[in-house]
Amino acid sequence: MTIRRARAGDLQTVISLTEAAYAPYTALFGAQPIPVTEDYAPRIARGEVWLLESDDELAGAITLERHDDHAMIFSVAVAPGLQGKGFGIALLKHADEQTRLWRLPEVRLYTNARMERNIALYLAYGFHETGRRPNPYRPGWVLVDMAKPVDETTTT
Repeated sequence: MTIRRARAGDLQTVISLTEAAYAPYTALFGAQPIPVTEDYAPRIARGEVWLLESDDELAGAITLERHDDHAMIFSVAVAPGLQGKGFGIALLKHADEQTRLWRLPEVRLYTNARMERNIALYLAYGFHETGRRPNPYRPGWVLVDMAKPVDETTTT
């Protein structure tokens, strides 16, 4: 298993993986979740997208933003046929490692309140809920904000 930064030539792969990974939520919500509608070209150019490969197969992707006082996970996407095999946790561990390298104290994320399976995974991984708020781009949708402190001396 390897994780590498996405390159410009990976754009369509990132888009296809994200669409596939979020497809159940697109069906549930009746509209595409925000990560599916995102323009990933600028994010790839800024070095915010990493790809997880296993046995020469794309298993997942994570989009991680660097802020002054935290790292923000924008999206975690695991290929549908590989979900439940630990690749999502591997991507979360990568976010922790990158946050440590940036010498930031915590990693944050937000997710849709209806993504209960994801919320349970994040809670089990050590995130805690910091609040709920209306989604400013999707009336009627509620976002769950979560955060996890990152110990600078511990490696995962």
